[in-house]
Amino acid sequence: MRSLTFPRTVLIQALGLEVKRFSFIPQILTLLVIGTCTSFLIVLCIYWNNKWLTFGLSLRVFAPYLHLSCITVMVLLSWPLAYYLVSLELEAVQVAIGLPFFLILICLFVMPFGMYSPCLQKKDELGPKPGIFGRRGAPMLGPENTIMSFQKAVENGAFGLESDVYLSFDGVPFLMHDYDLRRTTNIKEVKPNASFRGGSLFYWNFLSTLNAGQWFVQPQLRPFYNMKPLSNADREKARKQMIPKLSDLLEIARKERKYVIFHLNTPPAKHPFRNTFVRKVVNVTLDSKIEHHLIYWLPAFDRKYVQETAPGFQQVGRLYTIAELRRNNIRIINVDYKKLFYHGLEDYKAANITINLYIVNEPWLFSLAWCSRIHSVTTDNIQLLRQINHPYYFMTPSYYIFMWLVMDIISGLFIFAICYFHW
Repeated sequence: MRSLTFPRTVLIQALGLEVKRFSFIPQILTLLVIGTCTSFLIVLCIYWNNKWLTFGLSLRVFAPYLHLSCITVMVLLSWPLAYYLVSLELEAVQVAIGLPFFLILICLFVMPFGMYSPCLQKKDELGPKPGIFGRRGAPMLGPENTIMSFQKAVENGAFGLESDVYLSFDGVPFLMHDYDLRRTTNIKEVKPNASFRGGSLFYWNFLSTLNAGQWFVQPQLRPFYNMKPLSNADREKARKQMIPKLSDLLEIARKERKYVIFHLNTPPAKHPFRNTFVRKVVNVTLDSKIEHHLIYWLPAFDRKYVQETAPGFQQVGRLYTIAELRRNNIRIINVDYKKLFYHGLEDYKAANITINLYIVNEPWLFSLAWCSRIHSVTTDNIQLLRQINHPYYFMTPSYYIFMWLVMDIISGLFIFAICYFHW
């Protein structure tokens, strides 16, 4: 039986045609990879926008140290790089690799001329330590927005106490951050079918029976990953916490002479106090007998009434224009640190506006606020920030210039010696 044979040229032509049929696959795969990576980067930039802003601020704090570290790294890399360049025979390749290295090094040498860091200043220009508002009390030490939490904040030297206020259906202002009660109370056990209802739709007689601390001692519900374990006494105390009224918070602040700032949430439609909730809260605040200047009044709704009824309250605005702040007789602003540092910090300081930043939890960020002469910050981490007695990463200009010149001279001599030794 004869075997079938094909001419070699025919076989090659057939294979060539087959290869051409699939030659577009690498291009398609390349486009898919580029498209996927681009989409991923776009999504990352959108959803991590706040993180990028925070990263940019961190560079302001670490800039002097990062600059000196980069010079050190470049000097250490110069030895193996010089050894590698000597081994190359083509002069063009040596220039192509060595020139960018030396250009980067020169940029690092002159970088201080165009660098700014608020933590680079004279010691006598450093402002006082910012005051600390305990956000919802001390939420790492006790269940947020409970008496225990506010007492812990006071014990840790809080400058003021921050909270969130809702009105019950019968007009009692109470402390709660979330719209509903599921996260921080046991309503799912008591009234599971009504657990999705807003807290403002319940009467105070019912709200006052809910437990607001049992969730805090459950390991899987820990609100912060870096919380320290509670003592047995604090665990028992946390388990017994209930929802407090605004008047309870004001009583603590009155006795301890602490400032109070709170976010007042508008009641839902058809709530009996929908249009008068501000006046109700003002009356409760006045009835507490707290010194009026201790109140940082943040709600913008019905502000004129508040200014007329309680002129002693300190009016607090948001990131308004300076003209708008002056028009409304507002001398304090409460703003997100990411927005303020990128939008007009110096203008507000020049206008003598008192600034409170939120939410400042990290020591480096607190140090940035301190070096920027910020008046106060709101934090979850009061027990850590209270221990900071001097801003981290602070450096005087004279010391930085000395270190810069020493690093430049030593690195220049070192690199010259390496080049001379190899060439």
